[in-house]
Amino acid sequence: MSSFNLSKGTSFNLSKAAPGIEIAGIGLGWKENEDPNGPVFDLDVSAFCLGEDGQIPEMTDFVFYGSTLKTKYEEEDDERPYSTDGAVLGAIDEKAGGDDDDEEEEEGGDQEDMRIYFDRVADHIKSIVIVVTITKYPNDELKDKRTLDLDMSQVNGTYGRIWNESTGEELCRYTLNEDFGSEDAVEIGKFERNASGDWDFTAVGQGYEGGIMTFIKKYAKRF
Repeated sequence: MSSFNLSKGTSFNLSKAAPGIEIAGIGLGWKENEDPNGPVFDLDVSAFCLGEDGQIPEMTDFVFYGSTLKTKYEEEDDERPYSTDGAVLGAIDEKAGGDDDDEEEEEGGDQEDMRIYFDRVADHIKSIVIVVTITKYPNDELKDKRTLDLDMSQVNGTYGRIWNESTGEELCRYTLNEDFGSEDAVEIGKFERNASGDWDFTAVGQGYEGGIMTFIKKYAKRF
């Protein structure tokens, strides 16, 4: 099948698109309008594995660059974070994204990518939310207070795409067409287990202010 382009709020049934899919790859990309004299622009991709109540059951169900659970994937040199059940393999933290002058990037053009092993997802996990946030002082690598002024209005062409890891075939793609302003965090989309036990992906594209703490307050209230 050819890749399907999603629009905001629409869902895509992965099991119907790729029967027997075991591992989904999730690639995310963006172009930064970065000032050459400004602070380093670092965007991070994270995942929240949610239970029936819409909350993460354990802090290790929040998969991000600072996760305590980490492992190496295949021949990669750097470690990736992973979820409690081992189903979500998070992104390697890339300190610099793309800019408008970059030459052709790696396959797919992705800045960061993740994997979901559907057969490993614990029974009590009902959805997996994918978010992108801007890293700001004091969590940025260079401790540069100028990062506090960065927002999503300085980012173009943000997208998420999903492929079948076994075949490499891209299944769907979602490009955010919204013009963001002071938001510094975006919920790209979420995987949800439906009544039939299949997995759907819904394109969300909702922007927030408050960085990663916005999602921690939303999805990790008990911690």
